[in-house]
Amino acid sequence: MFFAAAGLSQHIWDELDRLAIQTLGCKVGMLTGLGATETAPSAMFASLEESQSGVVGLPARGVTVKLVPNGSKLECRVKGPSVMPGYWRQPEVTARSFDDEGFYCLGDAVKFIDPAEPQRGMRFDGRISEDFKLDTGTWVSVGPLRARIIEAGAPHVKDVVIAGLDRSYVSILIFPDMPKCRELAGLGNGAENAAVLASEPVRERFLQLLRDLDSESTGSASRVRRAMLLAEPPRLDANEATDKGSINQRAVLENRADLVDALYAVEPSEDVLRLDGNQAR
Repeated sequence: MFFAAAGLSQHIWDELDRLAIQTLGCKVGMLTGLGATETAPSAMFASLEESQSGVVGLPARGVTVKLVPNGSKLECRVKGPSVMPGYWRQPEVTARSFDDEGFYCLGDAVKFIDPAEPQRGMRFDGRISEDFKLDTGTWVSVGPLRARIIEAGAPHVKDVVIAGLDRSYVSILIFPDMPKCRELAGLGNGAENAAVLASEPVRERFLQLLRDLDSESTGSASRVRRAMLLAEPPRLDANEATDKGSINQRAVLENRADLVDALYAVEPSEDVLRLDGNQAR
C-alpha cells in the first residue's frame, strides 16, 4: 500500500495494521516518500524495513539529494531527471526555486533515522518556512511538535496549529475530531460543536493532553502552555487547508489572529485551556 500527499499519523497506521492482522492474518506493507509535483512527484522512497510514520527514506534511483544546514535543521534539495526544469513563463519564480547548483528547493527539512547508519534513510523534520523563534531567540520546530501533539491527543485531535512567534511561550489551536469528542462528551448528534467542546469530559481530556505534553517537554520550544479548541473546521475558501486536507499553518494563524491574541491574554477567557506551573486548568 502506498500513501502520499500528507503524512499518516502513527496511531492511524497502528489501527490499519490491527485491521489487516484481524482480516488477513498479517500486516500489509505500507510505503511513502518525499517529493512534490515539481519532482514528478516523488524524489525519495522509504523501504519496507524502515517504513513507519515520518520516515521518507532514501533518494530514488537517479535523484541526488543535497542537505543544506538551515538553522538547527537540514534542508532537503533535489536534482535529477524527474525534476522539472522550471515554471512555465515564470523565470523569476524559477530562479527562486533552484539554488546555484541547480537543486530544487523543496522547503522541507529531514534528519537521519540514525546518523551512524545513513543507509537506513531519513525522517521528515518539518517545513522550513513554518518554524519560528520565541522572543527568547529559541527556535520552535513546528513539524515534529505538531506530530507529537497529534499522536499524544489521538483520537481526539484531528490537527493542530502552533503559535508563539515573538512570544514568550508556545500555544496551540486545536482542530478536534468532532465525532470522537461528541462520543467522549456523551452528547447526541444534535448538540452544537461549541457545547461538545465545553463539556467537562472533553475539557478534561485536553487538559490532560497539556499535562502529558508538559511531562515530556525538554524545554520552552516543546512546552505547550495554552490551548484553544476550535469549533469551526479549517476553511478551504480561506486557504486554511488544501483540497488534500493539509493544514496551512500560516493562513490559520493570520485568519484567526484574534484567537491567537486570546491565547496570550493576561486574563484569558474560559475558552483557553492553560498550564500554570505544573497544573492545567
